[in-house]
Amino acid sequence: MTEPVTAQQVDPTIAERYWRDGFCFPLPGLSTAEAVSIRARMEAHEAECGGPLEDAKRHQAHLLFTWADDLARHPAILDAVEQIIGPDILCWVTNFFIKEPGDGGFVSWHQDATYWGLEPADSILTAWVALSDVPLESGPMRFLAGSHKTGQQAHADTFDADNLLSRGQEIAVEVDESRATDVVLRAGEFSLHHVLLTHGSRPNVSDDRRLGFAIRYIPTSARQTKLRDAAVLVRGEDRYGHFDLLPGPRADLDADAWASHADSSARMKAAVYSGVEDRKP
Repeated sequence: MTEPVTAQQVDPTIAERYWRDGFCFPLPGLSTAEAVSIRARMEAHEAECGGPLEDAKRHQAHLLFTWADDLARHPAILDAVEQIIGPDILCWVTNFFIKEPGDGGFVSWHQDATYWGLEPADSILTAWVALSDVPLESGPMRFLAGSHKTGQQAHADTFDADNLLSRGQEIAVEVDESRATDVVLRAGEFSLHHVLLTHGSRPNVSDDRRLGFAIRYIPTSARQTKLRDAAVLVRGEDRYGHFDLLPGPRADLDADAWASHADSSARMKAAVYSGVEDRKP
């Protein structure tokens, strides 16, 4: 069994690699037992509901499930994130990216920052945690090293039914896929990537589900430029007050959890879909 990483074991080159390439992986996070347990709890809930995790529960799951909240606060992940953005850390958004075997789901080449409204860009990153093994055939993320240094690129909205992104957004410049790095991970490992990094992924042609949990972290000094936003303080203290602070769930799917989820989801959708008249259903 793989043991979880401790603070003393955190790779001292994380920040160097992150700022050079725009990403860093594979990083040890959860133990094998932790990853198996979280997957089992998620899939037990799916079994109770009679099908795959509904779309509403795939977004902002850390506000609904205690185990997802614990994952967003995992010390091994936060120790790595702290090397990039400092000790005072907010969790802004979480997203499950689930690809069933052979379902055609993909993620177009894009930059995360395109519609988020957060700034400054250099303070925003994503930890993508593998809850299943993510071999090449499962459709892992693909990163373009150094692309975070080119600034914000123009994007076009496609609203493709198989695209896992909110607006099906796709970068409107030619991407040299021969330069792509495939982010192959074992269950429990995670990657970090910059909000301006160009990345995407192909469909899952393996025999297993590809389960990833993306955690969007920002320092407490970051700002939302589109509206008054909300987030969860997961480490340190907030001396700025730029975001309304939401509590983590006391119990899975209780009334308070659903209220926080509804509040945060409404703000997130207002920011992400700002300027879109014909929204994706």
